[in-house]
Amino acid sequence: MGLRIGIAGITGRMGKLLAEEVTAAGAMLAGGTARDGRAEAPLLRGDIAALAGACDVVIDFTHAETVPAHAAALEAAGIAWVLGSSGLSAAAEARVAEAARRVPVVYAANFSPGVNLVLALARQMGAALPADAYDAEILEMHHRQKVDAPSGTAIGLGRAVAAGRGVAFEAVAERARDGHTGPRREGTIGFAALRGGQVVGEHSVIFAAATEQIVLTHRAFDRRAYATGAVRAAAWLAGRPAGLYGMEHVLGMVPPPG
Repeated sequence: MGLRIGIAGITGRMGKLLAEEVTAAGAMLAGGTARDGRAEAPLLRGDIAALAGACDVVIDFTHAETVPAHAAALEAAGIAWVLGSSGLSAAAEARVAEAARRVPVVYAANFSPGVNLVLALARQMGAALPADAYDAEILEMHHRQKVDAPSGTAIGLGRAVAAGRGVAFEAVAERARDGHTGPRREGTIGFAALRGGQVVGEHSVIFAAATEQIVLTHRAFDRRAYATGAVRAAAWLAGRPAGLYGMEHVLGMVPPPG
């Protein structure tokens, strides 16, 4: 039997693309869940526990609020988890790490190969360009329906810069500016979030010095890039031991832990 992949949120915009990409990859679509329970969805399962019982890997791009329940169901079933939900709280991320002690998990801010290369470059540039000379700013734009800001990818880019500089991200993240804020604090990583229209996703990392400026930019034109990457992650994850993995492992940029 081939790899059986289930999709949490199969009736959503990403869910439909994921279903197409699972089939295109030659894997078996084991069905999915839907928040509104629409009967026309293919192989609709009653809930996440029922879906886990019918597949080898669940791909989950639903909502940050579903993380605790999904973690519990997949742990209980011993099923691998590809998680792409954004806007997770620190508590939700801790719950993902806890689940990864029992089942294999790929958790990523973005499943596009291009974005993950930009993440790696952002970390290298953070290490090479000192904070006292190069101000780091992150600009992102998404469609008007997006509910979290900054985006998970933008935060991932900020974490990459902070890791390159050897500092704690939360200590240097400047998520909002409004009013009389005073001069920019040295060493901070600033964020700006734009929302409008149907922009799939644009992210830029800006390193600005007194003498030069360097900008890394990624633009997504089709959500299918995320779906293709997530299905690739599911295929890579099958049969792996429990652990918390990222797209850098899936893409072979760094060896998996252990």
